[in-house]
Amino acid sequence: MTRLYHGSNMAIERIDLSRSKRGKDFGQGFYLNANPDQAMAMAIRRARFMDEGQPTLSCFEFDDIVAEESGLNIKVFSDYSEEWAEFVVMNRKNNTDIPAHPYDIVIGPIADDTVGVQIRRYIMGYLSAAALVEELKFRGDFAVQYFFGTSRAITLLKRIEL
Repeated sequence: MTRLYHGSNMAIERIDLSRSKRGKDFGQGFYLNANPDQAMAMAIRRARFMDEGQPTLSCFEFDDIVAEESGLNIKVFSDYSEEWAEFVVMNRKNNTDIPAHPYDIVIGPIADDTVGVQIRRYIMGYLSAAALVEELKFRGDFAVQYFFGTSRAITLLKRIEL
């Protein structure tokens, strides 16, 4: 079992994918982090950005073994790479409700949120894929995010109290 955390400006009692935002690293879905400190940092940013609520962690358990045996389509990026960077760009460019990839769950590094200009430079051909990888690396400690993009994937998360 892996314990995962979602940082927000409110507690998440029930995951509602329809409230997920487009244009995120791995697409429109529910994101979690195995590091509670990084999830809390996200909660603080979210509460400030929304200017309402309180930074709050919601905790979930995720059974990796059950996930592998579930028949769900799972993609894992073990580290920063050109494939990962191009995947992030593809998803950040997607402004539709139609997923840009076939995965139910994606696990991989967090991209630095301050690099929108670099992504545009890459799309326009001014930045190589290798340079983009370096620009997208998260500026804090190495951080892994878990993306759950389908209702079938969400069923593998069990809400627990901290």
